Amino acid sequence: MPVLLLALLPLVTAAADTPRLSPARTAAEAGLVDVRTRVPDIAQDMKYAGRDNFVGRPVEGYAAPKCLLHAPAADALARADHALRAQGYRLQLWDCYRPARAVADFVRWAHDLADTRTKAAHYPHLDKSKLLGDYIAPISGHSRGSTVDLNLLKCDARGAPCAPLDMGTGFDYFDPRAHTETPGLTEAQRANRARLRGAMEAAGFSNYPLEWWHYTYQPEPTPDTLYDVPVQ
Repeated sequence: MPVLLLALLPLVTAAADTPRLSPARTAAEAGLVDVRTRVPDIAQDMKYAGRDNFVGRPVEGYAAPKCLLHAPAADALARADHALRAQGYRLQLWDCYRPARAVADFVRWAHDLADTRTKAAHYPHLDKSKLLGDYIAPISGHSRGSTVDLNLLKCDARGAPCAPLDMGTGFDYFDPRAHTETPGLTEAQRANRARLRGAMEAAGFSNYPLEWWHYTYQPEPTPDTLYDVPVQ
């Protein structure tokens, strides 16, 4: 077994009902496809390939700003984007398949309590020591290849330029305000979240209620398998 996978096993085996870690070494072996093979111009701002994220740097495992998903999830995402375009909206992708090594990188970051550079933007009301568990877990559903984090854009009559809608929080905002049905939102923010949810559910995705941006395609092609191939 590769050294990296051995290093990840303590994190993976710590959880109950642990899925298996696939030996796949490439996206093709894992059955993952680039979403842009389905929608060449889909809007992307792949947060973990850059520095605009809660760790403040590129995350391990993200060598390229790509959205990889299992083919059924990619096809469903294309359907959602197509339906929204007919209404003057578009999807904007923030994260898709997430390598297991990236999740391990998150956990290491969470243990480094001295690094609070991103506190104001991502966890202003929490001490960093509280992030592990409720907000950062050693296993992520993203590593199964059918989950996406995304936003909704509003476009002009020509289809561009498009601008993000106000959802009440940004991405990876560790706070109850990010819960999909949180109280205290404006009418417009609630409507924007509902529009995104309606489009995604119509395409076969279900929302994670603690994160308005988080959707998983159902049924997942490999619900019991994690992958660790790099995004490249």
